[in-house]
Amino acid sequence: MKSRYGRIAGILLSGLLVIAPISAQAAQVQNGAVYEVTTNQLPEWPQAPEIASETGILMDADTGAILYNKGMDEIRYPASITKIMTCLLALEQAGLDDQVTFTQTVLSDPNAGGTNIGMQAGEILTMRQCLDVLMVQSANDVATQIAEYVGGGSVQAFVDRMNERAQELGCTNTHFANASGMPDENHYTTAHDMALIFQEAIKNETFLEIIKQQNVVIGPTNMNGETRTYSCHHALVAQSAPEYYEGCFGGKTGVTEVAKNTLVSGVTRNGMTLIAVTLRAEVQQIYQDQIKLFDYGFENFSRAEVPGGVVTLPANQTVENFTIQETEEGAETIQKYYYHGEYYLGAGKKMEPEETVLHPEEPVVTPESTSDAEKQKREQEILEHQQSKIYKTVSYILAGLIGFAVITAAISGIVKRKKTSRKR
Repeated sequence: MKSRYGRIAGILLSGLLVIAPISAQAAQVQNGAVYEVTTNQLPEWPQAPEIASETGILMDADTGAILYNKGMDEIRYPASITKIMTCLLALEQAGLDDQVTFTQTVLSDPNAGGTNIGMQAGEILTMRQCLDVLMVQSANDVATQIAEYVGGGSVQAFVDRMNERAQELGCTNTHFANASGMPDENHYTTAHDMALIFQEAIKNETFLEIIKQQNVVIGPTNMNGETRTYSCHHALVAQSAPEYYEGCFGGKTGVTEVAKNTLVSGVTRNGMTLIAVTLRAEVQQIYQDQIKLFDYGFENFSRAEVPGGVVTLPANQTVENFTIQETEEGAETIQKYYYHGEYYLGAGKKMEPEETVLHPEEPVVTPESTSDAEKQKREQEILEHQQSKIYKTVSYILAGLIGFAVITAAISGIVKRKKTSRKR
């Protein structure tokens, strides 16, 4: 369990690491503006369907390739899809077993109003319980209490860290003013930025577990003896909903009067994970929009391997048709693939050519490389040579002995003849 002092230090340190402070500014939100599907203007790019949502994006979660773009960088109000960042930041900076005590300060905060689960001052939930109801029930009181707890007693410190984290993830048109997504003119984002945030969040296994849940049960607490059950109301995830989409592993809904409906979803099929973000539409329109986008993505795009990586390609294209830009990242050279020099499709690592090792035609045979048969043959030759020397030595000795015996016998005969002559 992380101490409150540790969380405070983390927030302060993260603030010092930001070179340029993030300043709030009134968003130039143009609700009602009409945007074209710019990807449909690309030569030989699969033609995508029109959607009712004012802005939208379809992105490959693994390669980062953008498959569909309708005003994806135009600013809109996010509503409760804000809670994706709230959940991610809490997972990164707090423990799941941390005991979170709800405070009167939080419960009196206007940003804790709207959808909530009726928590009381002094009531305690674990951080995991908080995150469950945050994402499944979209509870604003819980979102604000998470912010105060992880922010070391300061909701604003947590919100500042949300903005810093957004910048770290490459978001360029996002500014958060609260942790719940309640309306605020300085609380805005884009479809593209939310796709980047969700792309990072789904790398966290606990985040995936949370957003996949069909139901969440909160048992009795220190101040509430009831068991509370909350059901998933993301229609592409809820198996009981008519809009249920096979392979959808979760996401987040949002709705306010000014934002209308907002939706973030992820779907995995055939080894490919796609992220759809659609902003500002009526409730039935927004689900149908995402079904159209996912169908379009899985029917018209596929993965292709490149040296050291993977890219996402239109079904009728090959890697050879795309431009490559090389960038140096440390000791590695990264090759980034683009369609018509603009639309990013994925990246790989440049592979250096392997060194050619030249071998002599007749390699030198060492004792280690000699075969067993050759060893046995050599040992046999040595043995035979030794035996031959022994035979020769024995032969010489025998010949010497025989010669010695002959000489001895001859001498003995001569001596005997001399003795006989004397007797005569």
